[in-house]
Amino acid sequence: MSPSLPTQMKAVAITQPGGPDVLKPVERPLPAPKSGEVLIRVAAAGVNGPDLMQRRGLYPAPPGASDLPGLEVAGEVVAVGDKVQRWSIGEKLAALSNGGGYAQYCAVDALQCLPVPKGISLHDAAGLPETFFTVWSNIFIGAGLATGETLLVHGGAGGIGTTAIQLGKAFGAKVIATDSPAERCAICRDLGADHVIDYQQEDFVETVREAGGANVILDIVGGSNIEKNFKAAAHDGRIVQLAFAAGAKVEVNLMPVMLKRLSYTGSTLRTRPAAFKARVARELEAKVWPLIESGRIRVVTRQTFPLSEAAKAHALMESAQHTGKIVLLVGES
Repeated sequence: MSPSLPTQMKAVAITQPGGPDVLKPVERPLPAPKSGEVLIRVAAAGVNGPDLMQRRGLYPAPPGASDLPGLEVAGEVVAVGDKVQRWSIGEKLAALSNGGGYAQYCAVDALQCLPVPKGISLHDAAGLPETFFTVWSNIFIGAGLATGETLLVHGGAGGIGTTAIQLGKAFGAKVIATDSPAERCAICRDLGADHVIDYQQEDFVETVREAGGANVILDIVGGSNIEKNFKAAAHDGRIVQLAFAAGAKVEVNLMPVMLKRLSYTGSTLRTRPAAFKARVARELEAKVWPLIESGRIRVVTRQTFPLSEAAKAHALMESAQHTGKIVLLVGES
């Protein structure tokens, strides 16, 4: 690496499994990019649900990955490993990492990097990779959402939800979103949802059934939603479970799965093969990044915190009071 780079960096580490207070500022040696990796000087890092799970001790880093939290970053390339063909020192990138984003420098697989969309700041770009990789891989590659189908998005005002609503609409789906209270529902409408259901005021099952059922359902809630999703799904519907905010252990009647020929699946992105994540990156660059650059899809960064206040960012996400993306500011934008 360049002798002009420091040997140490500031970072935020998980000192032990627990609540947000276990996140502490630390100093770590600068990571060196391995073969096929680039080293990014981080301007900002996104905060995501898997970070919270890792902090609680429920989602360990895969073998060989940094133990620091942080699965998405944006910044400037400052070093490249061998066998890196596309990216050069000085380029500005957004990247999906396997860990290590809560730091001033992060080494990432070059194939999981994307150019920063034109007109988007590095701070905003940091909130793109994790949610766009997740939604694209699950809804379009996995569930095969097609033009004219109905997509039901639970938690529409959150980071995953705001991405799913916009991608669904951009590619020709009818989008129904659930959230609460009214202020969060208004965000869903503003992003283009065709129908928004305040789940505290209205039974989403009946409303979705009246609309003909949902062909694809994206759920981060779990709990009682699991059985309700079976009822709300159309025949041959595909249900994707990405999180369990209301709990993963429930007793459900599985008969609708058989009678409606439903597919019910879950997914974690971090442990997917590198080749799959590289495929997602290239599809996003070709099909979605132009929509961001044209303004058809908006970046929804709602709250920012300095890196040293990562614990506050986690507490906000756990309170379920946030909307859109939460981003940690590390360096220059």
